[in-house]
Amino acid sequence: MARIYIETFGCQMNEADSQYIADRAVAAGYAMAHHPEEANVVVLNTCTVRDNAERRAYGRMHHFKLLKERDPGVRLIVTGCLAEQDRDRMQGLAPHVDAVFGTKELVALGDRLDAWRAEYDDIAVVDDETLAGDALLVQPFGGTADGIADAFSHLRAFVTVQRGCSYYCTFCIVPHVRGRFDHRPMAEIIEDVRARVEAGAREVMLVGQTVNAWHDAVTGARFGDLCAALPDPERLTFISPHPKDFTEGMLAQLSRLPNLNPRIHLPLQSGSDAVLRRMNRKYTRAAFEERIVWIRKHLPAWAITTDIIVGFPGESESDFEQTLELVRAGIFANAFTFMYSQRRGTPAARWEQVPQAIVAERFRRLVEAQNASTQAYHARKVGGVARCLLAGTSKKDPAKLVSKSGDNVTVIAPKPPDYVDEAYARTPWLDVAVDAAHLWGCMGRVVRKAALVNDLGRAVVPPAIDLIAG
Repeated sequence: MARIYIETFGCQMNEADSQYIADRAVAAGYAMAHHPEEANVVVLNTCTVRDNAERRAYGRMHHFKLLKERDPGVRLIVTGCLAEQDRDRMQGLAPHVDAVFGTKELVALGDRLDAWRAEYDDIAVVDDETLAGDALLVQPFGGTADGIADAFSHLRAFVTVQRGCSYYCTFCIVPHVRGRFDHRPMAEIIEDVRARVEAGAREVMLVGQTVNAWHDAVTGARFGDLCAALPDPERLTFISPHPKDFTEGMLAQLSRLPNLNPRIHLPLQSGSDAVLRRMNRKYTRAAFEERIVWIRKHLPAWAITTDIIVGFPGESESDFEQTLELVRAGIFANAFTFMYSQRRGTPAARWEQVPQAIVAERFRRLVEAQNASTQAYHARKVGGVARCLLAGTSKKDPAKLVSKSGDNVTVIAPKPPDYVDEAYARTPWLDVAVDAAHLWGCMGRVVRKAALVNDLGRAVVPPAIDLIAG
């Protein structure tokens, strides 16, 4: 059987695209390879939102050149945002790449995979000795290997509701590489979610570049209407919304949906109106804080997370202090914090930059402030029981399980004595008694497991040895 390996860099939109590529490949008769050395076709799904992501992607392309040298018949495919941006220059920088598919060419990529399938015979699975000799290839180098089925891979599903963005933030390359808003029809999304749920998905994430701007051109339905009309996955979540597109009415509508995860991502980017104007964010600090009030009114128990950029061109110390003030207020359970990165083709890349030493020092202070809030948020879970969706065995410690609470906190626990992958995949809802809080998440003990999110479930026998203390 022909084999395909897919490696993904970047956001949930890219993860959803990789899921589509994997589905098309399996339908065409490919098996998913666990390692690039095992594959006839290697797909690198790239990101270009920051300079580091771009450099990692090109570095990974050069790692994969080893595959071509070993077997010229292997096809190396690049897709994603970097493929869209660098379509012409990529062939000069990485001439061993066989084909480049932009963000709007996934259907064409699927068709090409189908056409190539007949060319490939079975290939041998590489042994451990070969893998050890190709350590650069084994490591995803900042990306993730996608599409590889295990007992838990079907439990979470990404469903794309919208592609592109029409807001043109001055730091963002997305509208240039993914195009303007393109909203999928409501009926098509509903059918997609239904199919994922019937295939075993317990949690569905709706994905869009500005997901809450979604609307159906035919029916006039807005994002809240869409969420209310979905065929009831056990847990529903979405990423990434824009503050501008949240109305109080929409948040009130979302508050009436019992299966929504109790976490809302609200990208701040900056607490300074002057910086927000230069970013073209289309809201003020006051408008952002108004959304916080609405969330607290209608969704008082929900966690709020955010994105923040430090060192945007023209950011003064006063501007930064306004951002720091919001972070120190303890609003955010967690934050994705970034030092501004110049992106070719965006207006902000041409402006005078803040000196790197100043950016780094501000970033340190920001992270320190947010870490205190995140640690405190996790600490509030100690002594309680969190219902979590199992994700599988910890990559760092095979004696432990990884799970996610509804508010997206990572929860680690020792494997119970009766643990078997397939059995626990049928009862993937875990009640974890939280014993310790860390910056990255929490640790605890599995006390119950359930087949359905709202079931009480049954008690789990704890491990004989306390692995957490060790």
